[in-house]
Amino acid sequence: MRGLRIGALLFLLVVLATGCHRQAGPRPIGRFPAPPPPRVAVPPPASGSYVEEGYASWYGEPYHGRRAANGEIYNMYDFTAAHRTLPFDTYLRVTNLENGKRAEVRINDRGPFVENRILDLSLAAARAIDMVGPGVARVRLEVIAEGREVPGGVRYGVQVGAFQERENAGRLKLSLETRYRPVIIVPYDSPRGLFYRVRVGSLSTESEARSLADRLAAKGFTPFVVRLD
Repeated sequence: MRGLRIGALLFLLVVLATGCHRQAGPRPIGRFPAPPPPRVAVPPPASGSYVEEGYASWYGEPYHGRRAANGEIYNMYDFTAAHRTLPFDTYLRVTNLENGKRAEVRINDRGPFVENRILDLSLAAARAIDMVGPGVARVRLEVIAEGREVPGGVRYGVQVGAFQERENAGRLKLSLETRYRPVIIVPYDSPRGLFYRVRVGSLSTESEARSLADRLAAKGFTPFVVRLD
C-alpha cells in the first residue's frame, strides 16, 4: 500500500510539473495583425476625355416633379445629374472612387451650389453607385458624349449669394456694381421657397470666370462658377 501511495504521489507531481511548463510565459499578443481590407480596383480614366474628381451628392424629394434648369421636369428615377458648367445633354460616366461602382448620367440641371461638391446625382444614379446612405461620395467624372452647343456662344458668370429676401439681394448687387459689371439677380423657385441668386460677370471662357471667382473669394465670398444658359 505504501508503494502505491508513493507511486500515486509521483504521478501527481509529474502532472503538475507538465501543466506548469505549458503555462510558463505570457502568450504572444498581436503578433499576427489583421490583414488590411482589400483595395477597390477603379479603372483608369479614358485618355483624352474630360476628367474631373471631387465629391458628389444626390437629390430626390422634394425636387422630384419640379422643373430642371434645362426646362424639362426632373424625374429622380432617371439617370440624370446637375453640374454647374458642363453643357446640357452631356453624358458622363460617374465612378464612385470608394467602391468602384459606375453609372452613366445625362446633365439636365445646374448645381450643386454647395462648397466642395462637383455633381448632384439623381436618386437612381446614386443607388447605382451605392451612395444613397452616405449621401456624399468621392467620384470621378468622365465625358462620354458631348452636350449640345448654345447658339451665340457660351457665357460664364460667378454666383456669390442666394437670398430669400429680394431687398438683401438688391443691396449686394448695388455694392458689387461699384467694381464689377454686369451684376444680375436670378430668381429661383426652390422647394424651400423663392430665392434670389446674385451673379457677377458675363465671360466667354471658364478660365476667366474662375479667375474672377478667385478674386471674389479673396474678399470673403463663397463663389461658384456657373454657365449662363
